[in-house]
Amino acid sequence: MMGMPDFSQERQLVDQGFTRIAGVDEVGRGALCGPIVAAAVIFSLEQIKDENRPWLDELDDSKRLTPRQREKLFFYILTQVAAVGLGFCSPVEIDRLNIARASQKAMARAIAQLSLKPDFILVDGFLVDGVEYPQRRIIGGDRRCKSIAAASIVAKVMRDWIMTKLAAIWNIYDWPRNKGYGTKKHYQALAAFGPCLIHRLTFNLRGK
Repeated sequence: MMGMPDFSQERQLVDQGFTRIAGVDEVGRGALCGPIVAAAVIFSLEQIKDENRPWLDELDDSKRLTPRQREKLFFYILTQVAAVGLGFCSPVEIDRLNIARASQKAMARAIAQLSLKPDFILVDGFLVDGVEYPQRRIIGGDRRCKSIAAASIVAKVMRDWIMTKLAAIWNIYDWPRNKGYGTKKHYQALAAFGPCLIHRLTFNLRGK
């Protein structure tokens, strides 16, 4: 099992003269409905050089954390880091662009929303198209790099919150539990009632 993420990537870049390093990640690629949500997070140099804060030790890939752990860390990230940016791509855009390009657009929008202009980007998965800053792709970055892990937490909490709120409008798809992913109950509701306005119509909505 891979260990906890750390600041080794960020510290290497600080040693090269970079000072505003943004970790970027997105969630929602595999869902049947709802937006893709991306986040970008910049830690202060003090946090990168001296991570002696208990909450920093708890940062991890959002998928390895419980909802309560994610929400606790979400609060610390929003109130303690140097900058946070959020980007969204709607189901209509996903259908028009395709999922890969829509993910790129959401991440680019998150970077553009940062209150501090980054000078380097660390990204989980694929490099972000159309971004002027130097980038590094880190495979499994949300389990290796604290900046990317923090971005994964922010994006996950925001998307889960959005899907829970939307469930009050469309309450037949079990979104409070599945957050729009293709669970058995979600597919059963699709078979019975069909898709709603926020389903991704280019996805396989009939299941296997």
